[in-house]
Formats: sequence, structure tokens, C-alpha cells
Amino acid sequence: MRNLVLAVFLLLAPAAAWAVELVPLTVTTEEGVAHPFQVEIADSPDERARGLMFRKELAEDRGMLFLFPRRERIAMWMRNTEIPLDMLFISDDGRVTQIHERAVPHSEAVISSRRRVRYVLELPGGTADRLGLAPGALVTSEAMR
Repeated sequence: MRNLVLAVFLLLAPAAAWAVELVPLTVTTEEGVAHPFQVEIADSPDERARGLMFRKELAEDRGMLFLFPRRERIAMWMRNTEIPLDMLFISDDGRVTQIHERAVPHSEAVISSRRRVRYVLELPGGTADRLGLAPGALVTSEAMR
């Protein structure tokens, strides 16, 4: 019986690991061009600490939205993160205040918001440049409360 339970667990574990809830999110440039994404939400301390660590890839229309309970200066790093990322720091009203492009995998250098923000959106490295995203862009999602 124990072997049967173990076998079922081993069969289901990979599926559970990939069963991630995605939420729609849109980044609209100041020129009015809307770019849709599907993002994972990191809204607990553990989820925010783990972030996108250990991921081997991230599709160009995917990302992770970090939700913080209040506005604060945010410090991020890339420890155990396998892929380069663009980090968009976002104010309460959904406006991008700054972008850190192509954060270096495994770096422990602190990437800091220069002012207090409420959200951070991580996208595949190079996305901001490819889509022409810049401070002032508007990020909207039902996940942003």
C-alpha cells in the first residue's frame, strides 16, 4: 500500500508543481499601446521571497506580480534566479516609476526602488526594451487592490 501511495504521489507531484494560477495583466505605454500578460501573483512573504527562483524559462507573455500590503521601498535580488528579468516598480495608482532591465541571474546585488512603491512586476529580461516600456506606463490587473 505504501508503494502505491508513493507511486501516485510521484505521478501527481509534477502536475501539481506546474499548476500555477495565472491572472491577466496589461501594461499600457504612454502612447496608448497595450501589452497583455498572464502573471503569477506573489502576495505572501514566502511567495515574495521565492519569486521566480529556480525557473529555467519564462514565456515572453508571462511574469510575476509582487503585491505588498502598503507602499514601501522595495529591495529585490536575483539569488537562485536562473533567468534574466526586467523589474518594473509600480506605484499605488498603477504607474511604472522605474524599470531595472535585464537583472543578472544569481546576482546578490540589491535592486532597489528609488521611492516607495506598492507593486513589482517581473518580466523576462529584455521585455521592456522590446515593447518600449518606460516609466509612466500604466499597469492594470484585478489583482492590484
